[in-house]
Formats: sequence, C-alpha cells, structure tokens
Amino acid sequence: MNFGTVVVSAGLCGLLSFILLAVSIGTEYWYIIDVDEGRNSSLEYSSSHSGLWRIYEGQNGSYHDISFYTDSSDHTEQEKHLLNLHRVIVVLLPLSLVLLVFGGIFGLVASLAQSCTLLTCIAAYFLICSLLTVSGVSIYISYSQQALAELQHTVDIESLSHVHMSFGWSLVMACLSFCLELLTGILLMLAARLIHRQCHHEPAAVLSMSQSSPQLLRLQ
Repeated sequence: MNFGTVVVSAGLCGLLSFILLAVSIGTEYWYIIDVDEGRNSSLEYSSSHSGLWRIYEGQNGSYHDISFYTDSSDHTEQEKHLLNLHRVIVVLLPLSLVLLVFGGIFGLVASLAQSCTLLTCIAAYFLICSLLTVSGVSIYISYSQQALAELQHTVDIESLSHVHMSFGWSLVMACLSFCLELLTGILLMLAARLIHRQCHHEPAAVLSMSQSSPQLLRLQ
C-alpha cells in the first residue's frame, strides 16, 4: 500500500466514526424496554426507549428529559451512584466527539505535510479518542445493568417476565465508531511508518547513485 491510499482510508474511517458517534449521541435508542401489555396490563410500566438525554414512553411518543442537576439529597446511595455514572457518560461521549473534530483537522495537516512525527502523534490522539468512546460505552452498559438490578429489587420477578429489555442500535453505532477510531489510529501509524521508510530509502538511493557515478565515468 502506498502513502496516499493509507491516508485516504484513514480519513474516510475517521469521518465515518465521527458521523456514527454523532448519530449515536443524538438518537434515543440506547436502551429499549418492550412491555407485553396484553399479557400483563397491570404493570405500571410501559414500553419505552431511551437515549442519553431523553426517555420516550408509550405509543403516543411522549417523552421526558433526563435531568442531571436534580437535588439528590433524598436519593439512596445506589441512586446517587447511578446518577453519577450517567453524568460521566454524557461527558465522555460528547468529549470524544469534539476531539474527533480536532483530530480530523490535525490529521489533514499532518498528511499534507507528510510529517512522520505529526502522523505518529495524531495516530496516538485517535487511539486516545477511541479509549474515551469505549469507556463511555462500557460505563453505559454497566450503568444499565446496575439500573436493571436495582429495578429487580423493587419489582417482583413475575411482573418482569413480560418485560423484554435490550440495548438498541444507538449503542451499536457507538461501538462501530470506536472500532473505526481504532482503525484510523492504526492506519495513521502505518502512514507514519511509510513516510519514515521513504525518508530513509531516498538518502540511501542518492548515496548509491553518487558512488556509482565515478565508476561509470572511468569506464567511459
């Protein structure tokens, strides 16, 4: 693979990772609760799907925003812990999204300059972005599991037997974004290696030509 192909591939992966993460953060299908209301109409909960900012309930599309700055003095320790986890999530993922924008700009500059040092730094930068993204996703999964465990302590198991809970496609898109961020960093690292190899190959070729020129002159 040549330098141009690797750099273009890295740029496309970085752009796609940004789009996927932006869509993931902006949509409300991170967690889906499907309630079989026909079989268990007495259950006080209804089908819903939630994102990082809102929870949509019922068939009429009603929603309520998730408040992160409510007074938690009357909450239990577990509820405070879950609220803090959610606050960390809504900081990490948007932060990773913003860092991807700067990474794209710096990556373009480094590619045009064909600087081995800059490309290596940007590759490490994207790897850090991928760590932020996967950390946010991992914390969200842990948060959801702990919230489910807390719900199971307050609702009897028989009622929950008609409730189906699953992660949605918004979470899947965030995971795909992480994979593409990781791939972008690897490709930029490969591009830096290609530039490094090219920089060491050209002086060797010039030196070889300079040494062979006097021999050719003597033969003539």
